[in-house]
Amino acid sequence: MWKWKRKRVQEEKQDELNAKAEETLETLFKTLKKSDDFKSYQAGVSGYIVSYVGTLSEPKLLNHSVLPVLKQHTVYTLDDLKNLLPVEDLQITDDPSLVRQKMMTGHIAIQLKENDPGVLLIPAVTVEGRKVSIPEVEFSVVGPKEAFVESIDKNMNLMRKRLTLPQFTMKEVTVGKITKTRVGVVYIDGIADPDNVNTVLQRLQDIEYDQIIDSSFITQMIADNSTSPFPQLLDTERPDRAVEVIVEGKIAIIVDGSPHVLTCPTTVVEFFSSSDDYFLPWPLASVFRLIRLFAVFFSVLSTSLYVAILTYHHEMIPEELMSTIVSSRADIPFPPILEVIILELTIELLREAGARLPTKIGQTIGIVGGIVIGTAAVDAGLTSNVLLIIVALAALASFTTPVYQIGNTIRLIRFPFLLGAQMWGLIGVSMVMAFYIGHLIKLKSIGRPFFAPIYPLRFRDLRDAFIRLPFNKQSERPMQTRPVDAVRFNIKRTSEKRDVDE
Repeated sequence: MWKWKRKRVQEEKQDELNAKAEETLETLFKTLKKSDDFKSYQAGVSGYIVSYVGTLSEPKLLNHSVLPVLKQHTVYTLDDLKNLLPVEDLQITDDPSLVRQKMMTGHIAIQLKENDPGVLLIPAVTVEGRKVSIPEVEFSVVGPKEAFVESIDKNMNLMRKRLTLPQFTMKEVTVGKITKTRVGVVYIDGIADPDNVNTVLQRLQDIEYDQIIDSSFITQMIADNSTSPFPQLLDTERPDRAVEVIVEGKIAIIVDGSPHVLTCPTTVVEFFSSSDDYFLPWPLASVFRLIRLFAVFFSVLSTSLYVAILTYHHEMIPEELMSTIVSSRADIPFPPILEVIILELTIELLREAGARLPTKIGQTIGIVGGIVIGTAAVDAGLTSNVLLIIVALAALASFTTPVYQIGNTIRLIRFPFLLGAQMWGLIGVSMVMAFYIGHLIKLKSIGRPFFAPIYPLRFRDLRDAFIRLPFNKQSERPMQTRPVDAVRFNIKRTSEKRDVDE
């Protein structure tokens, strides 16, 4: 199978090389002329041929800096024309593939005569995009209010103004056979592990796909285990969070056209930390993080424990609570598992409806629909009011996750727990739990353990895992990233606090 795949990739590359070899400037311009937004005309006293894609090139540069020079001077070589034009980064070439690449990114091509093999390329790129706005997915009460946009250059600017280091490095690669998407690998030279950088670059360069529209495509293609429900790269829309993990020795992946930046290698506990954790005093941040972790376990296990206890382990229910549960289920015609599935699917339908509809309508559907359907289900005898409370709390607890990706994972893994609870009770729940823990132990993020610092156990990294210790206690970078420079600051100096009057 691998030999066949390797042979197919080699054949595709050879076909691409043959196509480039057969392409000429004449065939290139003939293809471009089929589109109505391609402009090609004679200009100047000598009839120079000016060609460009109107929707990609900036007309002001052409009208103010190029055409006046062409009308005033007569030149006989492209080198003379290059010296006359008051524009930087001009390039002369006779390579059709280079001309195609530059024109598809907004360059203007000038020929002295029609069908002339030599072309002068003038950069006149026009970029349309939205302005920097506030984060919508990772909103924080305190802290910066800037979010990434769809431009790779603007996103680099948002990070560079926070990290003014000459060692702050970006390696750019082009991914996508058709889209030719710009992808940047960002890290700090001298801190990030070169093996991690080389691994990310190699995986990006090995991608064989025709289109890369968003960073989520990259996530699925370079992940160590593409079939795992757990995300192995962290997705963020906050420049401050991206800079924070880069300083720790991690790597950021920027995709042109995507407002989200990927960071790696990452760990499972990192998906439960919020940006607010670092803007609040460490005792408050630690308590809120523990509440989030408890909410995740409650969301995953609450309904499966309900099914397991009512089906197999009645003796675990206290006598005071037994009468309440019996009275609430007296008129319910369904077993606990079917009762739970009805409510769980109802919650999922409300979530999807709220997410796909416009914002104001979606909020109304979620609130009103939940109240009406929940009340009607209890009154109709389809479910008990006790289970309705449990399912509602479980859904509410799942919304406490600060990262959207892990929230979807939690929604999915609840159902295997329900199946295990129905088949073998608490033993089934334990078996499913053991399966997921084993899966997390084997899982890796860019070749690094995903379940760290729990396994392998690293006490140093626990300072910012389940709780967040004060900043002066975190003098070393996480071991999981294998940083070249592991020391953040001199811890001895932090203990020598002297006031001015001393």
